[in-house]
Amino acid sequence: MNAIRTTILLAVLTAILVWTGDMIGGRQGAVIALIFAGVMNFFSYWFSDRIVVAMYGGREVGPGDDPELYGLVQELTQRAGLPMPRVFMLPQEAPNAFATGRNPEHAAVAVTDGIRRLLTPRELRGVLGHELAHVRHRDILVSTIAATLAGAISYLAWMAQWAMIFGGGRDRDENNGGNVLGLLVMMIVAPLAAMLIQMAVSRSREYGADAGGAKLSGDPLALAGALRKLHMASERVPLAVNEATAQATAHMFIVNPLSASGLHTLFSTHPPVEERIARLEAMAKDLSYVRG
Repeated sequence: MNAIRTTILLAVLTAILVWTGDMIGGRQGAVIALIFAGVMNFFSYWFSDRIVVAMYGGREVGPGDDPELYGLVQELTQRAGLPMPRVFMLPQEAPNAFATGRNPEHAAVAVTDGIRRLLTPRELRGVLGHELAHVRHRDILVSTIAATLAGAISYLAWMAQWAMIFGGGRDRDENNGGNVLGLLVMMIVAPLAAMLIQMAVSRSREYGADAGGAKLSGDPLALAGALRKLHMASERVPLAVNEATAQATAHMFIVNPLSASGLHTLFSTHPPVEERIARLEAMAKDLSYVRG
């Protein structure tokens, strides 16, 4: 269901891109914007397993550095039939974790110092199952596609703004019977809609990773307990990085490292923790997911 929802959301993003391109310069304008946004996102996608870890000062650990952490990752990757990812520790007190990498062969799983102190081994196992589900589902690729489409739409809206400033809107009004109002609506609505849909794609992938991680670990209640602890702790201990870095990488973490309440939940990269926990608890009622 989450995969279907993500596909629909990406299709809507594509439709908005085509509509925006037609409003400005026909399909050619949409293609140019798509190429431009794709080039901007390609580098971060290709080197995602290195860039984000470096941004947070991560250090790679092996079986001798943290046998428990490394052993849990190794066990879960074997169960999932995945290649062993690189494992990193981040020197952050805020308890959190993320996975990155363009494919399972170039994946990395990172956890903070804070999460190691907060969670029990059982809860940590649930979190690692969630992160490996992201790897298995190739969510970095999905996120990059969504970011590229949304970026192209924003670029087209930016082009329209400058076209109107330098008379493009007046020329279009004279030649096509008046479409300035349509351009104004597009400039405001299209980027906002693209951003909301991009956030919805991210939230859909989190639900999918919760379900996949619960199945992989065989213990949905452990992941539910971990999410409860992480959500409460993240509100008390924010990530010790600059705001730009936090904004750019928030979607990757298992719980939102940024505050999201009220209207801000519309722009949140994560679903409500209460809903995630409720879904995991519902999964636990199925005897096939109960640990022996």
